[in-house]
Amino acid sequence: MSSTSQKHRNFVAEPMEEKEVTELAGIGPVLGQRLSSKGFDKAYVVLGQFLVLKKNKELFIDWLKDTAGANVKQAGDCHQCLSDWCEEFL
Repeated sequence: MSSTSQKHRNFVAEPMEEKEVTELAGIGPVLGQRLSSKGFDKAYVVLGQFLVLKKNKELFIDWLKDTAGANVKQAGDCHQCLSDWCEEFL
């Protein structure tokens, strides 16, 4: 596994519950605001989209780029964070 940020490790370490979207790795205040304005205000709502896209990395990255203007690294970090969370909790 590649190195991950502290934010990633913190997110994957516990159940999602009501975490804000900005607690996802790769999602800072600007992307968080863009996502929130489109109804993706909680991490579990983004997880829902991740699952609808069948955990597909390419589709999820394209969706996050189109929806929030994320770059490839930000979208990839978010995908990896959700993927690792799913491995731990689903």
